[in-house]
Amino acid sequence: MPTSHTARMAQDTRIQATRIQDARTQAPPPDLSTVWLRVFLEVARHGSFTVAARGLGWTQSAVSRQINSLEAALGGAPLFDRLPRGVRLTAHGRTLLPHAEETMTRLRAMQGELAALRGVTGGTLRFGAFATADAALVPRAIAAFRLRHPGVTLTREEGLTPGLLARLGDGALDLAIVSSTGGALSGDMAAYDLHHLLDEGLYVALHPAHPLAGHASVRLPQLAYEDWISGSAHAEGTLLEEAHRHGFRPRVAHVVAEWTAKQGYVAAGLGVALVPALAAESVRPDLTLVPVRDEDAPRRAVYAATARGRSAPPAVEPFLEALRGTRAGPRLS
Repeated sequence: MPTSHTARMAQDTRIQATRIQDARTQAPPPDLSTVWLRVFLEVARHGSFTVAARGLGWTQSAVSRQINSLEAALGGAPLFDRLPRGVRLTAHGRTLLPHAEETMTRLRAMQGELAALRGVTGGTLRFGAFATADAALVPRAIAAFRLRHPGVTLTREEGLTPGLLARLGDGALDLAIVSSTGGALSGDMAAYDLHHLLDEGLYVALHPAHPLAGHASVRLPQLAYEDWISGSAHAEGTLLEEAHRHGFRPRVAHVVAEWTAKQGYVAAGLGVALVPALAAESVRPDLTLVPVRDEDAPRRAVYAATARGRSAPPAVEPFLEALRGTRAGPRLS
């Protein structure tokens, strides 16, 4: 029986200890003033209330009151033993010391990062762009931005305008470079602010031996019977959508998503392809670019979109300036 009684007492003690530990774990952290922690670290560093007070520009009694407030907030145990000459950390004080140091270090780091964000010397800017904007507009803007703000991290993703706007609306992007291709901006745009960047024309990429290769410009109906190289089998939502307005449905002979590959098909004489002005610089030299007349293919608008009613990172405005200052000039042959 005594053995059984002892075992029960030991079990009860363990349960009680577990409950105490759980209570400590679940208890909210104490409300501490960063001033208290700063004063505590000064006293601990100098081993003296008097010297700490001198360094802080305070009176000794003011330092003593701050330490008393900290001790009370942490349960009342003394953090320093008051000695005839100076003070010395108690066990509670030694336990607090590394946590106070880490807290103040983290607070200084936070302060520095927020200052860098405000001054556009740090932080991150997340943006997205449609594919042809990446040919010249985006890389030039990045280069110009980095010259002025080398400490800001830029993260970029590529996508179609509807997807980029959705990402912007969800808060996954801070800015999106979008275009009016295929009526992508004709829906409900109340959630976005559009910052106009440019209006770009269209070119048709032709094999140099094509009958229209020597023309100064071309009308879309002149291309009604051509084989087209396009990223989609359907004209809707693409650059080719304008053809419908001129009464013909483009015959897409080859569906090719990647821009470099499209050029290879045109160079092989397998068809023609529309090229937006933003991508004209990147066209290979063995192709001929001919402008499409504006009345046949109205210029598409390119915008930088931001989320309306949402605080943008400070880096957004200087990046917008870099985009506005960038113009991609076409290579004509």
